[in-house]
Amino acid sequence: MATEGSTRAVVTALGANLGIAVTKFAAWALTGSSAMLAESIHSVADSGNQVLLLVGGRRARRRATPEHPFGYGRERYVYAFLVSIVLFALGGLFALYEAWHKIRDPHPITSWHWVPIVVLLVAMAMEATALRTAVKESNAVRGDTGWVGFVRRSKAPELPVILLEDTGALLGLVFALAGVTLTLITGNGVWDGLGTAMIGLLLVAIAVVLAVEMKSLLIGEAASGEHVRLIQEAIETGADVEGVIHMRTMHLGPEELLVAAKIAIDVEDSAVQVATAIDSAERRIRAAVPIARLIYLEPDVRRYTLPNGSGPSPAGTT
Repeated sequence: MATEGSTRAVVTALGANLGIAVTKFAAWALTGSSAMLAESIHSVADSGNQVLLLVGGRRARRRATPEHPFGYGRERYVYAFLVSIVLFALGGLFALYEAWHKIRDPHPITSWHWVPIVVLLVAMAMEATALRTAVKESNAVRGDTGWVGFVRRSKAPELPVILLEDTGALLGLVFALAGVTLTLITGNGVWDGLGTAMIGLLLVAIAVVLAVEMKSLLIGEAASGEHVRLIQEAIETGADVEGVIHMRTMHLGPEELLVAAKIAIDVEDSAVQVATAIDSAERRIRAAVPIARLIYLEPDVRRYTLPNGSGPSPAGTT
C-alpha cells in the first residue's frame, strides 16, 4: 500500500495546486496572459495527476484474486504512467500550442498589470511549501541516495512523481514570471509567448522522464542490489543450505517482492530435511527483507564437470 509519507506529499500537493489553479485562472481572465493560461492548465493537470496517484494507491490495496493471483500492486505504476501522459498532453502540448499562438499574434498586457505578478509570487510560495513536504518525506526514505538516483531507482512512484511535478511547477512559475515581467516592461507580448514555450518544453521533458521510469517499473524491475545481497545472505546463512545456484527477483509492487531461487542442498539429504531447509530459508528471507512476500525455492544439488570434460553438466544448467 502507499506509504503514509507518500500519501501526505500527494495530498499536500493536491491542495496547493487546486488553490493555485483558481488564482491563475482569475489572473488569466483579467489579463489575457498566455503564460498565465499555460500555468493555469498546468495546475489543473497536476491536480488531476495527484488524484490519479491517490486512486492508484487505493486500487493497489485490493486482495489477490484467482484472475490476478499476484495481486494489484502494479496498479500504482499504471496510474503513475497515466500521470506522464496527462502531463505531456494536457500540460506540455497545450502550453506549446498556446505559445505558438501568442508568438504569432503577440499583444501586450494592457490591464490589471500587477495581478499576474502577485499571483505568480503567491503561487511560488505555495508550490515551495508543497515541494518542501515532498523533499521532507523523500529524505525519510532515500537514505544516502542522490536525488537523480532516487527518482530513477525508487520502486514507489508517488514521491518521485511529486518531486518532479513540484520542481517543474516552481521552474514553470519562474519562466512565467520572467515572460510576464518582460512583457510589462517592453510592451511586447512575444516575451509572454516565449515564457509559455519554456513552460511547455519543461513539462514535456518531465513527462518523458516519468514515462521512461514508469515503463521500466511496469515491465518489472528486480530488487535493489542491497535487497539481493540480504536475500542471498539469508539463504546461505543456514547450515542446511550449501549455497545459491541462481536467483531471480521482481517487484510486484513497491512493497511486494517476488523471489525465485534454486538452492544447493546436500545430495544425501532426505525429503524431510530438504523441506525443512526450504522452510527455514524462507523464514530467514522474510526476516531480512520483509517486502519479500512471495518466495519460491527450488532445491538442487551442485554438479561439477570433471577436468577431462566428462561428467554431469555444471550447476544451474538443468
